[in-house]
Order: sequence, then C-alpha cells, then structure tokens
Amino acid sequence: MKLRALFLCLFLFGSAWLSAQRISNNAIGLRLGDSDGFGAEISYQKSLTRSNRLEFDLGWRDNRNYNAFKIVGLYQWVRKLDGNFNWFYGAGGGIGNVNFSDDYATDSDGGFFLFAAGDIGIEYNFDIPLLLSVDFRPEIGIIGYDGFTDNFNFDIALGIRYQF
Repeated sequence: MKLRALFLCLFLFGSAWLSAQRISNNAIGLRLGDSDGFGAEISYQKSLTRSNRLEFDLGWRDNRNYNAFKIVGLYQWVRKLDGNFNWFYGAGGGIGNVNFSDDYATDSDGGFFLFAAGDIGIEYNFDIPLLLSVDFRPEIGIIGYDGFTDNFNFDIALGIRYQF
C-alpha cells in the first residue's frame, strides 16, 4: 500500500512538473501603447525560474501636453493558460522625467518622478522565437507626479519580443 502511494505521488508531481510553463531565458523587443498619446518602450525579459522573470523597459511617452521618458523594472509570475497561451502578473516600479508643453504648464515645470506599478497580461508564445503580448500596467506616482496624470496612469500596451 505504501509503495502504491509513493508511485502515485511521484506520478502526480512528475506530471505537474512536465506541465509547468517554461519561459525563454531572454526576450527583447518593443512594447507599444499608452493610456493617452503614444508610448514606445524597448523591453527586455530575463527568466529567473521556470515561471518567474524580470522585465526591464526603457520608454518614451509623447502627448500634446508633455513628453516623458521612464525606466521600469517588474518582477513577473507566468502561468500557463492553454497551448501556447500564458497569462502573467507582476509588480515593480520605475523612475522618469517629464517636460510639460507651454500650453499645459502647471504649478510644476516637470522634472523627475518616481512611481510604483503593477502588471497583468496575456501572451502567445509562437513555435518560432516570437512572443506577442497585451498587458495592462497601472502606475501610481510616489514622488514628482504633481500635475502629471493626477498621480495615477493606466498603461495599456502591445508587446512583440524576440526570444533567445
């Protein structure tokens, strides 16, 4: 009886291990979108384990009221949905700099800002080394967001990355 239970446990753990989603070691590409205006980011992902990764983005935002650049770092958990589809969620933050147009000048002339961010999305991992994703990244200002999106920003984007 004990031997049968041992084999059953090994089978269950083995099948769970085989069905776990394996993510690529590295992925680099673009993340395009924003809540208002246009934004583009150079995006790099580095796997830490079979289902966790770090994502780093260097981005630029353009709007008729301001121009901004930012650097974002996120820790993400990746979960398998079905076939080549995965969903992911994570948390992190970033820093940036904003310059307001003359027409939109507020009490602040812009400058440095610091923010916290969450992340949730879905991705499709092609059989070729291509990864497409759509994600939602809410950002909340911590320092320097005065006059810049009322301390909260919805960032929705499409990502396309090469995996290696």
